Amino acid sequence: MKPEEAARLLHAYVDRELDAAKSLELEAQLAADPALRERFERLRDLSAGIREKADYHAAPSSLAERLSAASIAPRRAPRWILPVAAAALVASLAAGIVLVRPGDEEALLREMVASHVRSTLGNRLIDVASSDQHTVKPWLSARLPFSPPVADFSQEGFELAGARLDYVGGHPVAVLVYKRRQHLIDAFIWPGSGPRDSAYSRDGFNVERSSAEGMRICLVSDLNRNELSDLARLLTARR
Repeated sequence: MKPEEAARLLHAYVDRELDAAKSLELEAQLAADPALRERFERLRDLSAGIREKADYHAAPSSLAERLSAASIAPRRAPRWILPVAAAALVASLAAGIVLVRPGDEEALLREMVASHVRSTLGNRLIDVASSDQHTVKPWLSARLPFSPPVADFSQEGFELAGARLDYVGGHPVAVLVYKRRQHLIDAFIWPGSGPRDSAYSRDGFNVERSSAEGMRICLVSDLNRNELSDLARLLTARR
């Protein structure tokens, strides 16, 4: 990938709009180009700040009804109706009206599995490499609108390798990276409450979901389910 193309794709990468192949190409370029990586980090921090500070409002039902009516209008109205409807939508968004769709838990799980695979293959598994929670936690807290729990469980067989920032469901999340023998485990952590604790298998990976004291925790790894559950219990107990 040429530097010009990499710079052009930064916005799409931050918004998670690139496919897996393009993401891997761009991540390789980021790893090799410090200036591009610095630009990406500024853009990522700006995006996180906007998402955190901006006011969001549900669109009125009347707007949804008008847009729905406009979508079936081509057979009954002049062709200018759809551009006008699109312009109305843009104006609504500019006025601070955001169409909000309820969270899709299944989509979140798919995103986290895809992130785990992409980060592993793209060699961007860790942004800050350290097993010291007093190094990792301040690094994450300075870049996130919340302070995630961080702990090393080396004595229990789960070594903290470091952490990285990621986006899930359009929101910034902390990802703690643990090692268990030859296995890598991503622990996605963000504020919120969700469904009760549960375990899944997705695309050959095990997923363990839990929450504690206002934080959601989701583990993704090819580690067996029993051991992954052990780490989930350690994290929730420590929290």
